[in-house]
Amino acid sequence: MKCILAEKPSVAREIAAIAGATGKEDGFLYGNGYTVTWALGHLVMLAMPEDYGFTGFVRENLPVIPNPFTLKPRQIKDGKEYKPDAAALRQLKIIGQLFSRCEKIIVATDAGREGELIFRYIYSYLGCEKPFERLWISSLTEKAIKNGLQNLKPGSDYDTLYYAAKARAEADWQVGLNASRALSIAAGRGVFSLGRVQTPTLAMICKRFIENREFVPVPYWQYKINLEKENIPFSIISEEKYDDDKEKIFREGERIYQGGVAKVKSVHKKTLTREPPLLYDLTALQKDANSKHGFSAEKTLTVAQKLYEMKHITYPRTGSRYISADVLDEIPQLVKTLENHPHLGAYAKTLLSKVRIVPAVPCVDDTKVTDHHALLVTENFPKELSADEQTVYDMIAGRLLESFSPVCTKEQITVVFDACEHLFSVKSAKTLNAGWQGVFASEHLKMNEEDCGDNLPELPEGEELKIQSLEVLEKQTKPKPLHTEASLLSAMQNAGKEVENEAEREAMKESGIGTPATRAAIIETLFSRDYIRREKKSLIPTEKGMSVYDTVKDKLIADVAMTGSWENALSQIERCEMLPETFRMAIDACTRQITAELLNTSISPSFGGDQQEVLCPKCKVANVLITPKVARCKDANCGLTVFHTVSEKQLSGKQIRDLLTCGKTEVIKGFKSKSGKQFDAALKFDENFRIVFNFSEKFKRKQ
Repeated sequence: MKCILAEKPSVAREIAAIAGATGKEDGFLYGNGYTVTWALGHLVMLAMPEDYGFTGFVRENLPVIPNPFTLKPRQIKDGKEYKPDAAALRQLKIIGQLFSRCEKIIVATDAGREGELIFRYIYSYLGCEKPFERLWISSLTEKAIKNGLQNLKPGSDYDTLYYAAKARAEADWQVGLNASRALSIAAGRGVFSLGRVQTPTLAMICKRFIENREFVPVPYWQYKINLEKENIPFSIISEEKYDDDKEKIFREGERIYQGGVAKVKSVHKKTLTREPPLLYDLTALQKDANSKHGFSAEKTLTVAQKLYEMKHITYPRTGSRYISADVLDEIPQLVKTLENHPHLGAYAKTLLSKVRIVPAVPCVDDTKVTDHHALLVTENFPKELSADEQTVYDMIAGRLLESFSPVCTKEQITVVFDACEHLFSVKSAKTLNAGWQGVFASEHLKMNEEDCGDNLPELPEGEELKIQSLEVLEKQTKPKPLHTEASLLSAMQNAGKEVENEAEREAMKESGIGTPATRAAIIETLFSRDYIRREKKSLIPTEKGMSVYDTVKDKLIADVAMTGSWENALSQIERCEMLPETFRMAIDACTRQITAELLNTSISPSFGGDQQEVLCPKCKVANVLITPKVARCKDANCGLTVFHTVSEKQLSGKQIRDLLTCGKTEVIKGFKSKSGKQFDAALKFDENFRIVFNFSEKFKRKQ
């Protein structure tokens, strides 16, 4: 009997159907010589500090550096404490029984770093010593699963992948826990979260925010002349940007206009060739989905994962934008699959009939394929998808067509004019062969405001045209825009480019911070910690986030170069170029330095955001400390506590203060009942100082 372990029930069912395991029991499927069971994500986790004898936030206990780390079943938070997850315990027991009865294990968790870690933690926690093989596939189609089961890989082939995953998990635990506790102890109030990747990412957002807000725009002017030839109007813009006295600029503009003519000084024509884009990896997909459709990185990953489990696309958590030569053989069939697509079908037919797909395309490179090749659609064409699923699917399908299309060629014409010894220019672009840009033609029609498209008359050198009118354009220099999720993902991916030290920059050349699979979760963590918020597409730090950044910006925990070097080291472990023990020693040393720096940090009174105190209305002796998430009486015997969220409605600072000082609030809109319906009401304290709804205030206001 062989036991197959998948990462989740839905994947297990797909594999079981191919393996012939059609019988059902609680927690597993069986038949045809197989049992097929599943994990529920991370069933086993690293033990908490309390399991090593370190309780509470105590300065003398830091840093906590377990050696060795121990494993325990997944826990869930219950109030202020953690307790075992009953579902995890139940499934672990089932897996343990199946492992003990089988002759061999087939590992079918997700084919990546985290999937390998999920299995190895379970295997280690159960003390299992059964031999195991690896099912390594890039899609869940019937063909892929069958081929994978017929070509199982030795489990030992993925030892270094596990070592890298284990090293990453232990480093994140060690650095994140000690840094968070050290900062919380130094602050003396509240609980703050820091992390190996989380904190440098917060620093990127805050630094860009400060640069943007402190930027002082510098005004400048340009001249715009409106011309006409053969009833075709067009405009030319001065090449120089002027920052002289405004009156002088207007006088000079009047002189140019009075000159009457603009003379063609030169005409330059050149053919531009634009290569097809590379296929998507996860980060590139997330960036485009955010910039074009406003999707968060987490939403894009969630939708892509669902499409993968529906067998419509290949493994989404890939970090490669390339495919190998053997996968190239499948591309014509995948393109043929798209002939039924309502928007892309016509282009797919044209591509198949007119273009011979050959290896000489940029995205085909065996040396650049990592654990998984780039994102592709599968031969299973979707019949019915939600709007979000269709959007992501169309992006991946369209990119497939783009990547194997001909180059796009355009003719660019630049005409330079002379008007009273001032140079002006206009550009025109004419598409000769749309090539790959024909897939999403509408996206490529936008031109720069100075670009006339192909609507420009013939303009031979030496020709003079009468000036129809002249405008003085007042402009100003602009700061770098605030980060969006798309630009932040780029910054995380290319973090090494921002490092000033040349040696460190070179060392980080092949790595950023985080991985394609983890970056979305890091960004979501910053939201959940109330460190950042969204303002349309922009990412804005909260007061709490800025306070944390101001405190740690010059500390090791916020050092992008250090974090990037760690990512590089993890990749070296995976390639068997570094011993895990070497990395562990470096992490231990960094943990001690980070902890010492934070414990000795001088914390400003305003740290952690807008904190205020008012007299407690219950005990009328101590003050209530108002923090960003909760208001609590400083007298523990009083116990008055007011949370900022009531029935899924976030209360404002004024509403909290009104409740504490007046005992009630005005009518607040947007509470949500247990059934999901919204309602409006005021809040007040009852006789026991519990918050209750006050609907009479709503009635008075209506009268």
